Amino acid sequence: MCETNVYVEKDGKQEILMKDVISITPVDDKLLLVDLFGEQKQIKAEFKELKLLEHMVILEPKE
Repeated sequence: MCETNVYVEKDGKQEILMKDVISITPVDDKLLLVDLFGEQKQIKAEFKELKLLEHMVILEPKE
């Protein structure tokens, strides 16, 4: 399986935002995340780090 977990980093701390994400798509000024079950979330953020071997995407919120 190729799912990943998405985290948001605030003040140096990482918090899980969504598990089992299969798709991240830029939509206007946000990112649309879709998980394995079709649940969707949008967040105004940018990529900070991708850890592909660890199945982690770390986002940083933007104003």
